[in-house]
Amino acid sequence: MNEFEQNVQSKRNDATDSAVGFSWSFGFFAILFIIATVIKLIGS
Repeated sequence: MNEFEQNVQSKRNDATDSAVGFSWSFGFFAILFIIATVIKLIGS
């Protein structure tokens, strides 16, 4: 048996980690889009 399978460092679910990563990246790009839209509206 693999030694890494016996000594697991993190027992958290991978789906939770991927959902958190997706939501952070989605929120970041949504904020960038909102800021760009506000700047465009102010400039016009």
